[in-house]
Amino acid sequence: QVHLVESGGGLVQAGGSLRLSCAASGGAFRINVMGWYHQAPGKQRELVALITSAGITNYADFVKGRFTISRDNAKNTVYLQMNSLKPEDTAVYYCYARVLTGENYWGQGTQVTVSL
Repeated sequence: QVHLVESGGGLVQAGGSLRLSCAASGGAFRINVMGWYHQAPGKQRELVALITSAGITNYADFVKGRFTISRDNAKNTVYLQMNSLKPEDTAVYYCYARVLTGENYWGQGTQVTVSL
């Protein structure tokens, strides 16, 4: 059972930056893909960015050029550097992990609020 714990959310003004972190434990050696999704009020959860254990990344179009995902395999930790934040980035951000056998795991979520 993989356990994911996020940190780094908060309140920031538009144009500002935040860095999210997600530490995995409890079988983290089995993780292949890690990443971030977000869910705004009244909307479905959607992909923000993913990164494989080999460092291959995938970004949603709405964050390309603004957000950067990275991963420290030795620490079983994934990061999301968010720059040039916009009010529409306001959401709960969830850490995600998929293990080699196909199971998906989620963190508890961290709130990101971007004010005008």
